[in-house]
Amino acid sequence: MLLYMSNSAHDERSTPLHSVSVAGTVVREDGRILAIKRADNGTWEPPGGVLELAEAPEEGVRREVYEETGIKVEVERLTGVYKNTSRGIVALVFRCRPEGGQAQLSDESIAVDWLTPAEVSERMGEVYSVRVLDALREDGPQVRTHDGRRLT
Repeated sequence: MLLYMSNSAHDERSTPLHSVSVAGTVVREDGRILAIKRADNGTWEPPGGVLELAEAPEEGVRREVYEETGIKVEVERLTGVYKNTSRGIVALVFRCRPEGGQAQLSDESIAVDWLTPAEVSERMGEVYSVRVLDALREDGPQVRTHDGRRLT
């Protein structure tokens, strides 16, 4: 017996749902990189968050960096696309340069600091430090997958 599935039933089951986030790797003239220590889990990460529905990615990066750090940025270029396969999150990471503002804490950050690339590697977990280090490269954008903890 041959069974047929309607297109709509097939589409509902095979279409994955993803969340899109954006992050900014903000690099000062001295090569230091803006980072936050997150209030919810205490980890060091580049500033960023979920892209709003009607928001362009570059607008989202500017908004998220400013909300979390008080730093205004100019977005320079896309440096990487990162997929968390366990949570269905696609992160777009952009290299940015600071344009103004004053570093400050927010509800989402318990520390804001300008790190060297070596400090990024020491303080950030693998899936976040690779995003920052990729943004320092000139051969991007990079495309990577991870499970939330390790690159796959």
